[in-house]
Amino acid sequence: MKRREFIAGLGSAAAWSVVARAQQGERLRRIGALMAYDENDPEAKTYLSGFTQGLAQLGWTDGRNMRIDVRWAAGDVDRARIFAKGLVDLQPDVILASTTPVIAALQRETRTIPIVFALVGDPVGEGFVAGLPHPGGNITGFKSQEDTMAGKMLGLFNRRMEQLAALAARYALPAIFEYREFVLAGGLMSYGPNLGLGHFYHQAGIYTGRILKGEKPADLPVEQATKLELIINLKTAKALGLTIPETLLATADEVIQ
Repeated sequence: MKRREFIAGLGSAAAWSVVARAQQGERLRRIGALMAYDENDPEAKTYLSGFTQGLAQLGWTDGRNMRIDVRWAAGDVDRARIFAKGLVDLQPDVILASTTPVIAALQRETRTIPIVFALVGDPVGEGFVAGLPHPGGNITGFKSQEDTMAGKMLGLFNRRMEQLAALAARYALPAIFEYREFVLAGGLMSYGPNLGLGHFYHQAGIYTGRILKGEKPADLPVEQATKLELIINLKTAKALGLTIPETLLATADEVIQ
């Protein structure tokens, strides 16, 4: 081997050695996720996927520079409390939380570990944050409804969309839901954020990634959807024997035939 090639080879080997040592020295960041849903719920898995995609936008990949420990509360408050304690004991860098009962359970366990929530109706009223522009503590995230929205809705549910829509149809209940997904599942109509549930989890992933890079939840404002949409399922209306007024149909953002 020529002397110049030999020296070049040594330089390349040294460079790779530095890169390898840097990668080995990089701390694997840990994220906890306490989901309110059932582990086998396909929609919930979609939400979690959206969360990881949000993280990936900022360069965080599961198994490379971070890992996610997921716990499924399956709608059980007692189960949520047990899992909340277990996740806090792991001392993760950030915790993803969904729904008010889950966040309340986590808040009882820690006031220091950053928590990012994906779905809460009234985070200020629940005492999770001091205010929307400046949360002021260890919790921030995405508000699932605008403050004046509750008075315009006859009913809410966030889980088991197909079952709830089917029950409403069985008992001929003209229910109004919060998210478009319910109407796609057979619900009569929805009035709520135009972005859908998955959007909140994706944004929660971005917030989590920012916190991993050094930002503080106290400084990240709680965000909420600014545009609401009305969706009507005419097929369901006909099945219920209802005639939707033309004036209401004219104001709808989307009509499902």
